[in-house]
Amino acid sequence: MDIKKLQSTVIDALEDIKAQDIRVFDTVHLTSLFDRVAIASGTSNRQTKALAASVRDKVKAQGGAVMSVEGEDTGEWVLVDLGDMVVHIMQPAIRAYYRLEEIWGDKEVKLGAAKRAPRKTADDDAAPAKKPSRHLAATRAAEEPEATAPKKRAPRKSAAADTAEAAPAKKTAARKPAAKAAVKPAAKKPAKTAAASDGAVKKTPTRRAPAKARAAE
Repeated sequence: MDIKKLQSTVIDALEDIKAQDIRVFDTVHLTSLFDRVAIASGTSNRQTKALAASVRDKVKAQGGAVMSVEGEDTGEWVLVDLGDMVVHIMQPAIRAYYRLEEIWGDKEVKLGAAKRAPRKTADDDAAPAKKPSRHLAATRAAEEPEATAPKKRAPRKSAAADTAEAAPAKKTAARKPAAKAAVKPAAKKPAKTAAASDGAVKKTPTRRAPAKARAAE
């Protein structure tokens, strides 16, 4: 089994039974007997035995080899030999006394790097993307109102509305000549001629002065 897959399987087995203070160390530069050392703590004899059994069963299920398991009779310190990796499961007092970290802890492997990243399957790629919740959408809309607010479109005018707007313009144009006609002054009546006026006036006969008055003159 690949060393990365082996250490990932061991960590998963220890975490399943709630192991405490799990640490993994790279020992390639220290010894040729094994490549990794894992140390974990169990709070009781029963838990240390359960942790060792979990590591053994999971490694076998993944196709790995288990060389030996030692210390299960007492449960204070259980050692699981996996060939390329050795797992020490100890109670806290025993672990503090022997201090294996000082012997093998020159090069520690981080647990995040020890675990393999899960590979994407075809089902994961085919699964539709999850929609954001309404609360998240509302929060984004509040933070970026201009970017998220949809643009309002102007209402489209129908043909009937266009005809109704054009009708008043036609009526106004028709009324303009009528208004001009009303403003024109009324035609003046022709003045009477002098002949007509003279003919209309009757002549009054003048009286002649008496003869005595004329003689005196």
